[in-house]
Amino acid sequence: MSRRADVDPLGLTDDAPLLRAYFDALDRQAATEHPFFTPGHHGSTSLTGVVAGDTSLVGGIDTIKFKHGWLAQAERKSADLFGADVCRFSVGGSTHCNQTLALAVGRPGDTVVVARTAHRSVLLGLVLAGLTPAWVQPELDAATGLSAGFAPQRVADALAANPGAVAVFLSDPSYVGTYSDLREHARVAHDAGVPLLVDAAWSAYFGFHPDLPEHALGAGADAMVTSAHKTLPAYSQGALLLARTDRISAARLARAYDATHTTSPAGAIMASLDGARALLALHGERLLGSVLSGVAGARDRLRAIPGVHVLEGPGVDPLKLTITLPGTGAHGVEIEEDLINAGVPVEMADRDTIVAVVTVADDAESLRRLTDELSDSIERRRGTPRRPPTAAGWILAPTVMLPPRDAFFGSSETVATADAVGRISAELIAPYPPGVPVLAPGELVTREAISALTGAQADGVRIAYAGDPRLRTLEVLQHAP
Repeated sequence: MSRRADVDPLGLTDDAPLLRAYFDALDRQAATEHPFFTPGHHGSTSLTGVVAGDTSLVGGIDTIKFKHGWLAQAERKSADLFGADVCRFSVGGSTHCNQTLALAVGRPGDTVVVARTAHRSVLLGLVLAGLTPAWVQPELDAATGLSAGFAPQRVADALAANPGAVAVFLSDPSYVGTYSDLREHARVAHDAGVPLLVDAAWSAYFGFHPDLPEHALGAGADAMVTSAHKTLPAYSQGALLLARTDRISAARLARAYDATHTTSPAGAIMASLDGARALLALHGERLLGSVLSGVAGARDRLRAIPGVHVLEGPGVDPLKLTITLPGTGAHGVEIEEDLINAGVPVEMADRDTIVAVVTVADDAESLRRLTDELSDSIERRRGTPRRPPTAAGWILAPTVMLPPRDAFFGSSETVATADAVGRISAELIAPYPPGVPVLAPGELVTREAISALTGAQADGVRIAYAGDPRLRTLEVLQHAP
């Protein structure tokens, strides 16, 4: 694997108080004869061997009384970098942050306008908060059937149809890298008197190079969630929750964050968020410029492969590599296996689509290796071209029968999948990746939804969160409303 040699991690510590405190804590841990605070390994790697570098935020990096305030300093620096009033570090990924936002707006029974391509964490946040979604469908890219972002007019129409709505919650950019006009979305939401909340899990680097879109807060959103661990060099599970407090209560946001966050956050995750922020602030534009050039070259090479369609152009994240395969006749899951065996696994593959996540950790060498292996695999797997789908299997318009919370807590029963058609789903089921629900609690089980799920499963895609992952049975409500 290639390694970047143009950034000194220790050089970031002058601008990253929590990262510096983490390294200091490791030094103290090595010199301590035997600590008597959590975590339970007490600094020893002799028992399981997988805890090297682990120390707690409280009682390890800082005192349990937060005597030094390293976390508060680090969060303040991130808030300033993104132009937010508030930043909170999370060790629960964007899932925790999305659920925090759901708990921070409205009251049980209120309506929220929500992008239907939202991650499952958004929908389960609605369950926790007792909110009812008014779903907005994405535009579709005619050439691929993939999401092409959200039209502001559709959101405006949803707000007009639901005048009591308390917020707009968009997932943008999409899993495949397409994005919307968030400035216009912010105007639409604010004209309706509600905040715009954005799950920007896949774009922590937006706004830090002139060739990239501005980030959601820069475009006028009131809050954004982003997974630093997905697209920045942060530890797994590390995410940022950033908000302005003109339309969101800071006190309510703090309560919501605390209600759903662990009281024992891992120090390494927290410190890595501070380090990733410092990297963006000090070196972001240079590093992003380098990788943007590399991705442009990768797109050129992929575009030259007969039958491959490269997702690119206006409204597409310049750093995301998404290709579709129907024109090659190759099967994406088989290509994924080839890439795994070649040592260059990708983020997602189904029959028709392959998504590769590119970050500042990549360089020309790693991108060349990826495109070479992709090209070789496609040639080996090439078959009869097929028509592209009119819509990806995870983009379906639901029929909502009950609020998600009512269905989640309703009495359910297990029935054969064939007998579930016409019943109300009690469970959330999604192809994973991308984790976008095809069925959610409170929605009508339709033949279309079952066909989408069983079709994805037959094509080698993992079906997640179902009580029966083989899809022979489904959980449905016992009684219709």
